[in-house]
Amino acid sequence: MAVRKLKPTTPGQRHKIIGAFDKITASAPEKSLVTGKTRSGGRNNEGHLTMRYIGGGHKKKYRFVDFKRTKDGVPAVVKSIEYDPNRSARIALLYYVDGEKSYIVAPNGLEVGQTLMSGENAAPEIGNALPLQNIPIGTIIHNIELRPGQGAALVRSAGAFAQLTSREGKYAIIKLPSGETRKILSTCKATIGSVGNSDHALEKSGKAGRSRWLGIRPRNRGVVMNPVDHPMGGGEGRQSGGHPRSRKGLYSKGLKTRSKKKASTKYIIERRKK
Repeated sequence: MAVRKLKPTTPGQRHKIIGAFDKITASAPEKSLVTGKTRSGGRNNEGHLTMRYIGGGHKKKYRFVDFKRTKDGVPAVVKSIEYDPNRSARIALLYYVDGEKSYIVAPNGLEVGQTLMSGENAAPEIGNALPLQNIPIGTIIHNIELRPGQGAALVRSAGAFAQLTSREGKYAIIKLPSGETRKILSTCKATIGSVGNSDHALEKSGKAGRSRWLGIRPRNRGVVMNPVDHPMGGGEGRQSGGHPRSRKGLYSKGLKTRSKKKASTKYIIERRKK
């Protein structure tokens, strides 16, 4: 997957770097796997603003992506690679031999016409979903479950990958993209390979309007507010605002907010890098 740098014909084009659509093979999604998607604009059921800086945005349709991969032992052919406005990765449309269709997150190197399978007997090849106990140590993986049958919760964004480093009893030891090393039950499923569209991190919007298309409104800093609005507001002239903190007074740089009583702490071998 490549990126395109546009010629500076306008100020908005000057710094614009966008993803190339050369690997995408279909322009319209599969109708049976699509539904309408409503926007909240950051409002709750009473109409009150509860999340700032959300609103507008281009109309989207939600694609149902299969994160569980429960059709074990049934081969599926990759019909197309498609764009998904709801995630940074691309999605792949699978046609199962029994007639069912589904979308999956497209891994790096997946090609149209390739045959995929999930389950214990599947080969550890790109795009196949297997329990962690059946995956060879050292394999690059993504779409990892935290609980068996729950569906993939970890390593789903563009270019992300984790590594199965070892096993310890009924647990597999996984090194995650954040740098965290943790235990996950060996019966949980994961998909072989890394997530595709790895050049997504190189993209630059080029203009503020592109953020508005994505539903992101202008975000104003705490230091330019008044003391009534933010702990960093107020002061004569350009005051620095003291220690960076949130509207509720929590320090925003370096303060650990993870609960010490959190149950999953016992599964973490090494914390993520700061």
